[in-house]
Amino acid sequence: MSNLSVEEFIRFIKKLPSDEPVAKGTQGYNLYTTQKDHWLGWLDVKSDTGTYQRKDSPNRDAKYVYNHIMEPKMLIWLISAVIPDEDTINHIAKEHTTKKSMASKCASIRRIVPWDTISKNLKGL
Repeated sequence: MSNLSVEEFIRFIKKLPSDEPVAKGTQGYNLYTTQKDHWLGWLDVKSDTGTYQRKDSPNRDAKYVYNHIMEPKMLIWLISAVIPDEDTINHIAKEHTTKKSMASKCASIRRIVPWDTISKNLKGL
C-alpha cells in the first residue's frame, strides 16, 4: 500500500468525509471551501483552481505527494479523516504551531504522522 498511485489516492480521498466548509478566499483554501476539495483539486493535474498547477510524473506516487504538500491544513484534514485520534490531532496542533515556515510546519506534522501510517489506515476504506 505504500506505493499507492495518485489515482488510487484520489479514490481514497473521495471516500473520506468532508471537513466543514469555510468562506471562499480563506487562507489555506485557495479557491476551495474545504480541505477535501483542496486535495482533490490539487491532485487533479487538469485543475486550475490552485495557486499553481501540480505537475504529473509517472515516478511520483501518493507517498511523494504526501511528503511534498506544503499546506498544513491539507495534512491535518487528511490525518484527522484517516486517523480520527484526538490525541494525535492535538499533538499535531500543538507541535506545528511552534514552527514559523509552511515547510517546517508540514515537516513537523509528517514526523508525527509519516506516510506509512496514512497508507496503513487507508486500507480500511
